[in-house]
Amino acid sequence: MDRDTAEPDADALPGPNAQQWVDFHQEYSAPSEYSHEFVWDVTRAADGPFVTDVDGNVLLDFTCHIGAAPLGYNNEKVLEKVREFDLVEPMKIAGQDMYFGSGPSPEEAEFPGSSHLMEKLTEFSSQYGMDTVFLSNSGAEAMENAMKITNDHRAPSKYGVAFAGSFHGRTLGTLSLTKSKEVYTRHYPEIGGIETVPFCADRGCDADGCDCGFFAGGGSQLRNMLSPEGGHVNPDEISFLALEPIQGVGGYRFPSEAFMQEVADVTDEYDIPLVVDEIQSGIGRTGEIWASDHYPIEPDVIASAKALRVGATISRSEVFPGEKNRLGSTFGGGDLLGSMMGAFTLEAIDEYDLLDNATRRGEQAKELLRDDAPEYVEDVRGKGLMLAVEFDSAERRSAVVEAALERGLLTLGCGKKTIRLLPPLDSTEREIELGVGIFLEAIEAVGPSAKVAD
Repeated sequence: MDRDTAEPDADALPGPNAQQWVDFHQEYSAPSEYSHEFVWDVTRAADGPFVTDVDGNVLLDFTCHIGAAPLGYNNEKVLEKVREFDLVEPMKIAGQDMYFGSGPSPEEAEFPGSSHLMEKLTEFSSQYGMDTVFLSNSGAEAMENAMKITNDHRAPSKYGVAFAGSFHGRTLGTLSLTKSKEVYTRHYPEIGGIETVPFCADRGCDADGCDCGFFAGGGSQLRNMLSPEGGHVNPDEISFLALEPIQGVGGYRFPSEAFMQEVADVTDEYDIPLVVDEIQSGIGRTGEIWASDHYPIEPDVIASAKALRVGATISRSEVFPGEKNRLGSTFGGGDLLGSMMGAFTLEAIDEYDLLDNATRRGEQAKELLRDDAPEYVEDVRGKGLMLAVEFDSAERRSAVVEAALERGLLTLGCGKKTIRLLPPLDSTEREIELGVGIFLEAIEAVGPSAKVAD
């Protein structure tokens, strides 16, 4: 496949082969959430945003597996480095019980491992004074460990703070912080002491004119909750404040400047540990390594995963527990391939100036969308290549996702009526123009007559 000339070419989806694979998978799989019945054929041509399915359909993937494949498919910026090595078995070891290396010293390593990945993560987080990393298997584990270390750091404590619209994972602990769709949390027990305050989205909202309820009664709900005069939570008893700098599943909601400044001021004033969930927004997605870098906040803990290929909880050494209360995970720090791919991805972002590319291509996409989107597109927003298009109804949003898929473009819904677009960080001008063009065709095909909720 020639990435420079490739184009989507798709018939009815799912095709007959894909349907067989889906049926086979579902026969044994526990119920889970699948966005499309798209089956990637790993033996066929794929490059960057272009991928071939088991029926031979060529699709343009503007989901990047919800950001978990930041450079798309078979990207030479990473693959050319991987090819240099003879892979071994086991590729995963008990990483909290033993170490692995690939030469006489870290400086002479044949390939990067978990130690090198942790070193790079501290380099990319040095603006926050972070010097320590705990690796795990997933984003939910990264958040669980963030909750655990801040509880230990602030012990004894009684409370945590989360924001309306948030999504932090599907484990029981992280579900206690998830305040988006009720379907994620129904019937499950919660950790006690989690307080919820509004997330103030950037719709011209500020301290003088707030329609989300965060700023109310002469101050923010967060500050009022902690106030010695009339507040109901002692800030000294708060373990953490958990924040997605940009809400993902909740609808790609971007915060107002006043809101982020208030979060920064309150956490600083009361010395409350700020845990930022960068699982979807981090590793260059917004044109900065961390979405937090766009705002005045000073994170104390960063939770990362997806694009990193492994889970990571990043902080300062004094925040992590001491010898008597260590963290642990069988495969944490022991995923040889995941660590290598994570390190190579960070290297590629730096080597090929992909933060600048994400910023440029994101501005291109927003301009094209804003110039040609019809009136029932209510908003086009984004930072870097973390982009959102909001419609006037959930029904129209879903119809556009299907119409785009019919034309060979993979997209994803989020929030109530929003579509998220996550092209690869190294997307070219041609690829953005092609993808946005198909997306606009899908919007036009759905048209103004689509069923709209009252």
